[in-house]
Amino acid sequence: MEGGETRPVAAGLPGSSAAAMGAPGGGLRSSMPIVMVGHVDHGKSTLVGRLIYDTGSMPTGKVDELRAVCARRGMRFEWAFLMDAFQAERDQGVTIDAAQIWFRGRSRDYVIIDAPGHREFLKNMVTGAARAEAAVLVIDAAEGMREQSRRHGYLLHLLGVRQVVVVVNKMDLAGFSSERFAAISTEMRAYLGRLGVTPMHVIPVSARDGDNVATGSARMAWYRGPTVVAALDGFAPAPPPSDLPLRLPLQDVYRFDARRILAGRIESGRLRPGDTLLFSPSNKTARVARIESWPAGGGARAEASAGESVGIVLDEQIFVERGEVASHVEHPPIETTVFRAHLFWLGARPLEVGSRYKLKLATLEAPVEVQAISRVIDTGDLGTAPGTRVERNGVAEVVLRSPRMLALDAFAANPRTGRFVLVDGYSIAGGGIASMEGYPDQRDLITARGTNLTAVSGGVSAAARAARNGHRGGVLWFTGLSGAGKSTLALEVEAALFRKGYQVYVLDGDNVRRGLSANLCFSPEDRAENIRRVGELAALLSDAGFIAITAFISPYRADRERARASAEAFDAEGFHEIYIAADLAVCEQRDPKGLYRRARAGEIREFTGVTAPYEPPEAAELVIDTGANDIAACAARIVAHVERHFALAPKAKRTKTSANKGRGSSR
Repeated sequence: MEGGETRPVAAGLPGSSAAAMGAPGGGLRSSMPIVMVGHVDHGKSTLVGRLIYDTGSMPTGKVDELRAVCARRGMRFEWAFLMDAFQAERDQGVTIDAAQIWFRGRSRDYVIIDAPGHREFLKNMVTGAARAEAAVLVIDAAEGMREQSRRHGYLLHLLGVRQVVVVVNKMDLAGFSSERFAAISTEMRAYLGRLGVTPMHVIPVSARDGDNVATGSARMAWYRGPTVVAALDGFAPAPPPSDLPLRLPLQDVYRFDARRILAGRIESGRLRPGDTLLFSPSNKTARVARIESWPAGGGARAEASAGESVGIVLDEQIFVERGEVASHVEHPPIETTVFRAHLFWLGARPLEVGSRYKLKLATLEAPVEVQAISRVIDTGDLGTAPGTRVERNGVAEVVLRSPRMLALDAFAANPRTGRFVLVDGYSIAGGGIASMEGYPDQRDLITARGTNLTAVSGGVSAAARAARNGHRGGVLWFTGLSGAGKSTLALEVEAALFRKGYQVYVLDGDNVRRGLSANLCFSPEDRAENIRRVGELAALLSDAGFIAITAFISPYRADRERARASAEAFDAEGFHEIYIAADLAVCEQRDPKGLYRRARAGEIREFTGVTAPYEPPEAAELVIDTGANDIAACAARIVAHVERHFALAPKAKRTKTSANKGRGSSR
């Protein structure tokens, strides 16, 4: 997560460097980043200081030096001073920044990130936690769980940190009571369990005195579990990011001599010369001719992997720019204009529906708008409620939409390119993780795979067809929830227009699914592909002079926009979106096919309006409320709309409509 940097511990104190503070000095042992979180004053920094001391990771003389500093300032020595390096932190006894320190465990090395507990510095806590593979959540035995304890626990869940050890600190203040420990342990396990997180251990300690930190405590003989150090050694290392699909966000493009060098940091995967790369979202491809190395003269590299900053030269000159993501063709990122986000909000102003921000994801910067706030989450009791705004330090599930195509991954698939921040003005105001739940990958919907194609002009002009028919061709795109009345209205309007002499045809969802889209299921991607096909067919019918009426839920705004673009390629005013508006309660009450009942019973997954999203039109050409008006009145409004926008002038329109009498519907 962007938004700050963790700093080396003890900045400004004599001898403070990674090596001096026990950083691995060239050994081959593995290293794991772990974050310490918890409510303010619950003893996180004290625990870390004691860990450093008890594991022998402290440079010689460091404790004596700090004791002397405290004596000169007339302050009591605290183990937390090993971490709280800023003067303000020592004066106030509170961690402000996220500090990091190396120490040596029994089986590996650790980078401990000490995150601030005060709510004023929640952004700094998130910065630290975003880098961690595991977490230690510290609870004060006397105070128990507090607001920030719960919030930090939820944020660990939000950031995907699943390995957690809970440390119940200050057991000396609770008289080393096993009953008090058991009560806190039960409460904490229950809370984390509702988040889907099972703490590996809950450990009672007195960090100030070292009880159960590196060695067992005689004062808590009733505890039979591991010490903190032993628990840390029990964490499993995360799979290396080099094992994930290749993601190389482009930082910039440079020209040296005759070379165009694409530079960036490999976030995941491996890269070799000869690899064919796909650049998203431009969907251009090229082969890697060379991986540059510096300083010059170092020779071409045979491989680069996650965590390395590289420059690559392609085998052909293609135009790509900062923010694009290079991947292997076989495993590309998602391309989308809309995604669901689990978000924590840190901005001074509330986040509201319709608010616009700058999205920063890897090297990408793009404008986004808050399309919806699906639910606001109470981190205290994990209750959820609908809302139109998210206050500072709030957590919510929102839908974000961008006017441009984005390349990203769902966080669960690749955390490196599934995590983002939102910028309000010049300040980072929030951040979260991306989810595509309920939304399709739009890559295949916008990628043209055919080659050597030449458009063929028709032998009959649109004007000639209109003159013959007495009306222009066009698309009436009915959209709305299941049960809103789309199909009923479409057939009613079709019959009415046919009686008036219009060439008209209805494309209905169930009928299309029997043939044109018989090979598609109901995943978000298949639903989007179904609408793409219908949009192209409707556009061809309109070009042939028909009024094509489509009756589809078509839940995604992006799909309807693509259908509009297809129709307007033939006629700039040929696509009319008609929103068949009936609220969810009305549609569920009607439930003509029993689908809502089955969806509520869990028999249908990802049902629009219940477990899958519906994005209402923002600027439909016509809105028809079937909840407040009968079918005849609604159909009459649509027919009148067609007469106004598609009929030719009366003198050019056919009058011999009697020939059509008695033929019924064109279906």
